[in-house]
Amino acid sequence: MTRRALLACGVLLTLLATGCGVRPSDVITGRPAVSGQAQGTGLYLLAEGELVLVLRPAPQDASPASTLALLAAGPQENERSQGFTSEVPAGFDAVTVTSGADRSGGLTVRTTGPARSLSSKAADQIICTVADAAGRSGLAESFAPVTIVGSDGARPARPCPIS
Repeated sequence: MTRRALLACGVLLTLLATGCGVRPSDVITGRPAVSGQAQGTGLYLLAEGELVLVLRPAPQDASPASTLALLAAGPQENERSQGFTSEVPAGFDAVTVTSGADRSGGLTVRTTGPARSLSSKAADQIICTVADAAGRSGLAESFAPVTIVGSDGARPARPCPIS
């Protein structure tokens, strides 16, 4: 066979294969896309070691401190069954969350427990959760850097790594 014949056979086979079993249908319409801010309280949990935003049905205007209390309580049963975990120590107690308390103009989380010895994943969970809650409540921008201050000192201010 010539090169042209082989090319023609290849094109014909491609055309035949692409049409197999696909039937035309009418236009399928759906509802309009969801717009606006997601409803609920956002917590950053871990899924396979990666930060993931999980929305819980709770007051949307929850304060950053109350949102951190939800995070410290750990994943709920339905979240655990879906593979979500947390490295935030049980009972992590955020005493205060303030805005603009440091030179960075960010947020400061003060806790009675240690801050510097938190794992990097736990710190990221806290930083992202408090930044999201502060953004939702109007306390600060959701990309504001967060400093965690504890009984053993302070962690450097940093923004949520996935904002």
